[in-house]
Amino acid sequence: MAAVQVIDGAGQLSGESLGEVLEQSGVAQAGLDYSVIAIMGPQSSGKSTLLNHVFGTAFREMDATAGRSQTTQGIWLACSPKLKDDKTLVLDLEGTDGRERGEDDTTFERQSALFALAVADVLLINLWHHDVGREQGSGKPLLKTVLQENLKLFNSGKKKTLVFVIRDRSSKTPLEALAKTLREDLDRIWGAIAKPADFDGGKSLEDVFDLIFTSLPNFEEREEEFEAEATLLRSKFKRSNEENYLPAEKPVPGSALAMSVDRIWNIIKEDKNLDLPAHRVMVATVRCDQAIWD
Repeated sequence: MAAVQVIDGAGQLSGESLGEVLEQSGVAQAGLDYSVIAIMGPQSSGKSTLLNHVFGTAFREMDATAGRSQTTQGIWLACSPKLKDDKTLVLDLEGTDGRERGEDDTTFERQSALFALAVADVLLINLWHHDVGREQGSGKPLLKTVLQENLKLFNSGKKKTLVFVIRDRSSKTPLEALAKTLREDLDRIWGAIAKPADFDGGKSLEDVFDLIFTSLPNFEEREEEFEAEATLLRSKFKRSNEENYLPAEKPVPGSALAMSVDRIWNIIKEDKNLDLPAHRVMVATVRCDQAIWD
């Protein structure tokens, strides 16, 4: 199944494209037995390449011979053919800090981050290993955006799983050291950002997020090793795996996902408060009303 653009670069959501993917993938009939995985990362950091090798999707990848420029515009959706039985949907988000939108235009970046946090079960954050620990690295603004936007969901009633995928790791620096540095950066960012007045200021990162750190070697230089580790990472999204990264509960059945996504995006676009518990009640109420009328 080909990937489709569900939200274009101007922020317009295509309900038709979304509905087609949900129907063709079987998610619309899956009840609660499906998953949504999203990825964010700096532009040209290999997000689409990662998704294609882990999930078997066919997102458009950057042509390095043509220079480094924007490949993914807006938000694209596909169903993983390698996790077909698990009915895994994959969202590929436009890269952050791209020159196409300009240095000061971060509106879509913030909107898409909030969208991914609200809709996805797991958010992958794709980072270059050489950006870990750098104050001006391209990953630092992204981390701040994710933590800030998640504060708008602090009453969602559940923790969000963030999986940090550190790319092109060096054989000289172990994952433990990279994870320690990245975790220290996250703690500093969390402590510095302003919290809502009714937010419990004593909450730590662990109270809000499940943080997972992993890494991958350079694909071009160590392809076989990359593929083996991509396969291992894929196993973490299988519900049959006792050590999977997926949350235990899913609040929205597949039959209501299209409506839920549409309303969440409209609320984000209108810059209104996104109250997920109230949103879930609304979705359930509408579905019940529809069932009665049907």
